[in-house]
Amino acid sequence: MTTYDSLKRAFNPQSIAVVGATSKQGTVGRAFISNMVGSKYEGAVYPVNPKSRSMMGMKVYPKLSKIPDPIDLAIIATPPASVPALIEECGKCGIGAAVIVSAGFQEIGKKGEVLLRQVIRNAKKAKVRLIGPNCLGFIRPPIGLNASFSSAMALPGRLAFISQSGALCTAVLDWSIRENVGFSHFISIGSMADIGYHDLIDYLGQDPNTSSILIYMESIKDARRFISASRSIGKTKPIVVLKVGRSSEGAAAVSSHTGSLSGDDTLYEALFKRSGIARVDTVKELFNIAQNLSTQSLPQNDRLLIITNAGGPGILATDAHIKFNGQMASLSRSTIDKLNQVLPPAWSHGNPVDILGDSGVSRYKQAFEICLQEENADGILVVLTPQAMTNAYQIGKEIGALAKTTGKTVLASFMGAAEVERGTRVLEEMGVPVYDSPEEAVHCFNTMASYSRNQRLLAETPDSTPTDFKPHPNQARAIIKKAADSGRNILSEYEAKQFIAHYGIESTPHAVATTPAKASAAAAKLGFPVAMKILSPDIFHKTDVGGVQLHIRSQRAAATAYKQIIADVKAKAPEARIDGVLVEKMVSKKYELIIGSKRDKLFGPVIVFGMGGIGVEIFKDISVGIPPLNMALAKHMIEGTRIYKLLAGYRGMKAVDLTSLQFLLYRFSYMIMEFPEIQEIDINPLAIDETGSIALDAKIIIDPKARPTKSQPYSHLIISPYPIDWEKRIKSTKGKNVLMRAIRPEDEPLEAEMFRAMSTQTQRFRFFQLIKDITHEMLVRYTQIDYDREIAIIAEISEKGEKKMAGVARIIADPYNDTAEYAVVVADPYQKQGLGAALTDHVLKLARQRRLSSIYAHFLPDNRIIRHVLEKRGFTTKSEDGTYEAKLILKP
Repeated sequence: MTTYDSLKRAFNPQSIAVVGATSKQGTVGRAFISNMVGSKYEGAVYPVNPKSRSMMGMKVYPKLSKIPDPIDLAIIATPPASVPALIEECGKCGIGAAVIVSAGFQEIGKKGEVLLRQVIRNAKKAKVRLIGPNCLGFIRPPIGLNASFSSAMALPGRLAFISQSGALCTAVLDWSIRENVGFSHFISIGSMADIGYHDLIDYLGQDPNTSSILIYMESIKDARRFISASRSIGKTKPIVVLKVGRSSEGAAAVSSHTGSLSGDDTLYEALFKRSGIARVDTVKELFNIAQNLSTQSLPQNDRLLIITNAGGPGILATDAHIKFNGQMASLSRSTIDKLNQVLPPAWSHGNPVDILGDSGVSRYKQAFEICLQEENADGILVVLTPQAMTNAYQIGKEIGALAKTTGKTVLASFMGAAEVERGTRVLEEMGVPVYDSPEEAVHCFNTMASYSRNQRLLAETPDSTPTDFKPHPNQARAIIKKAADSGRNILSEYEAKQFIAHYGIESTPHAVATTPAKASAAAAKLGFPVAMKILSPDIFHKTDVGGVQLHIRSQRAAATAYKQIIADVKAKAPEARIDGVLVEKMVSKKYELIIGSKRDKLFGPVIVFGMGGIGVEIFKDISVGIPPLNMALAKHMIEGTRIYKLLAGYRGMKAVDLTSLQFLLYRFSYMIMEFPEIQEIDINPLAIDETGSIALDAKIIIDPKARPTKSQPYSHLIISPYPIDWEKRIKSTKGKNVLMRAIRPEDEPLEAEMFRAMSTQTQRFRFFQLIKDITHEMLVRYTQIDYDREIAIIAEISEKGEKKMAGVARIIADPYNDTAEYAVVVADPYQKQGLGAALTDHVLKLARQRRLSSIYAHFLPDNRIIRHVLEKRGFTTKSEDGTYEAKLILKP
C-alpha cells in the first residue's frame, strides 16, 4: 500500500479504534469518544480499554485483536511505554495507520528517544503509518469527523491546515469558527516520527476538495522531500507557511563569514523561495493570504496604486509599502488627464490618489475605473474612511463589481467598524479582501507579490549556459586528499586558490615564500605593489593575528614585511604551524563581493552572494541560494542584493559583466555539488569591475569523511541536479550520432521547435488530440522536471551545427516512486530509425534502477508501432474505453 493509499484510508476511515478510551471526564480518551459518538461521522467507533466493559452505551474491547470488524484507523491515547506493543498489534490486525496522541517521547530526553525509535521500528515492520506522536489528532469537516481531543468542530471548506503545534491548533480552530473559515483537513502532526510535511503535501495536492495548503511550521526533518513535494504541488495549489523561530540565538559558532551570514532562518527563506511558497508572519496573515490567493489574480510585480479619501491613511499605506521594498506605481500622463476630468482640482495628482474627504459613490467609482486601466500598476488598494457623505455599502458594491472585470490584484481597507460593516461585507462577498488597516493590506499585497515572484522563478526558462567551462575535478580532489592525508581540515590560501582555479575562478598571481629573500624575489617577479599573507593551516582569519601586509612597493619592503608577519603571528598565535608567506600581486577594482557556501546538516550546501570585503558582516547585504544553480537562478541571486544596482551601472558608472558573474556563480555551484567534502568556503573578496573579476582571497574548510559515493553522488544536496550519469551515446539505424540525456530547463526552445514541426498524426499519437498552441506554461511542465520524481530522456542530434531534439521518452512517477506513467514521441524526420526503441530501453533501465514496481502507458488503437515496442519489452496490453492500456511489472 502506498503512502497515498494509507493516508486516504486514514483520513476517510469507515471504522476507528480509540485505544485508551475512557468515561472519565477531563481525559483525552474521553474527549475522542465524545467528539465522535453522536456526531455527523457515520463510521463505526470502537473504544479499547482493558479496564472497562462499556461506556456511553458502547461495548469496550480489551484489546485491538478482539474487535471483530476490520479497522481503518487506530487512535492511541495511552502511556508512551505501551505504544510500541500497540503498534505491533495494529500491524497484526491489518490496521494501516495510527494517530499517536501520547506525549513523553523525544521531548523528555534520551529515554523517550529510545522509546520512539522502538515505535518507528515496529511501525516499519508492521507496515503501519504514523501521525504524531504528541499531537492533537485531526479533523475532517466534510465527513463530520473530529478525530482530535479539541472540543470544537472545524467548519467545512477548501483549506487544508497542518500544524506541528497542537496548542496552536486549538487557538486557530477557535479563530476560524469566529471568522467563518472552513477546512477540508485540519491536521496536527506533532513530532513527525513518520508522516511528515512532504507526505501530506503530496496527499493534499491530489485532493480535489483542497484549494490551498496552510502550514504552521517549527522545523522540518527532510528538506529534500519537502522541497520536492512543494515544488511539484505548489505549481497547482498555493502553499502558505507560517514559520516561527526567525531569531538565530542558540546557533553553533561558525568559522567563516559565510557561516555567520547564513543563519537558520535565512536558509528557510531560501528554501521557501526555491519551493515557490508564500511565507507569512502571523496566523491572521496565513488565512488572509490563503483567501487572497483563492479570490484574486496574482500581481505580476509589486507596483501598487492606492486610492484614498484621506491623506493620512494613504501616507501610512505608502510608508508600509516602501518598508517592504515595494514600488509605488507611477501614474501615466493619460491616467492623470482622465482623473483631472472627474476629480476636484485639489486631488493629489499622484500616487496615492487622494480623491478627498467629500468623495461619494460616483467619485470612487470613476477614479477606480480609471486606475484599473493604469498599465504601470500591478495592484490597487482602495482605502475608505467613513465621512458624513460616504456610503460604504454602495461604494463597496461598485468596487466589487468593477474588480471582477480586471486581472489586477484588488484589495481594500475600509477603516472603522459599524459605519463600514455593510460595505466590508459586500466587498468580501464579491471576492475583494478587506483589511482593518492599510498597513495590513499592504503587507498582504507584498506577500502575494513575493509569492508571484517565487512562482515565476519556478517557471522561468534559463539562458543557455556558456560552453567554455571545462572543470578539472580530479586535480581539485587531489588537493583535498593531500590535506586530508596530512590530518588537516583547512586548506591553505595557496591550496584554496589552486582548488577554485580548477573550476575557472581566477585568483591574483601569487607565489609562496619561506624566507625574506625569497619573498623579496617573488615580489619583484610579480610586480609591485604586492600583498603578503601568512600561510598556516591553523589560522583562518589572518588579519586578527597580524598576518597580512598590504601595498608593499619594493624588494626591501617585502623582506621587512616577511619578518614582521612571522614575528606578529608567532607572538599572537604561538601554537600555529607556519608554512611560509603568500606573496601576491595587488589588484584594485571598484567593488568587492563575497561568494561562499556552508554545508548545513538539514539543508546541505547553501550558497551566499553579496557585498564582500571587511564590512561583509556589518552590512549583511547578501542573498542565499540552494544549489544547483542555473543562469536564471544565479541572476536572481545577484539581483537580490543592494549592491546589484552598482554592479548594473549606477549614475553613469560602467556596469560589470553580469553574464560573466552569473556564469561564475554557476561554476561555483557546480563545484559545491561535486564536492560534499567542502564544509565551508569563502571567496572574499572577489574584486570586480567592468574589466572582469578576480579572487583576492579564498578559504576552504573540509570534512574528509563526507566523500561522494558512486551510487548516490549528490546525496548531500536537497535538490537533485542534472544527472550526467543518464547520458548515453548511440547511433541511429541511419548512422546518425545521437546523445540520449536528461532533459534540462534550457531545452525549452528545442522542445518547442520539435512540437511545432510535428505532423498531425504524431501529435495525435502522443497527446490523443491536436495541440493548437505550444505555450510557455506547457513547455515548462515538460522541461523543468524534478529528477527525483520524473525521468525524461531526450535524443539530441546535431544537424548542420545546430542541436535538434529528435525525440523524448519520459516516466512520471507517483510521489512515492511506486508506479509511473510512460510516454514517448519521436519527431517526424527521425522516425523509423530505432530512436523510440532506444529511448524506451533507456528509461526502462533507469526505472529499474529507481526500483519502481510497475509502469503503465496509454496509446491509441491505430498506434501499432508503440504497441509493438511495448509488447516486445514485456508489457501486457488491453483495450480500454477506446484506447489501449499497457502495463509492465518491473522485477527487482
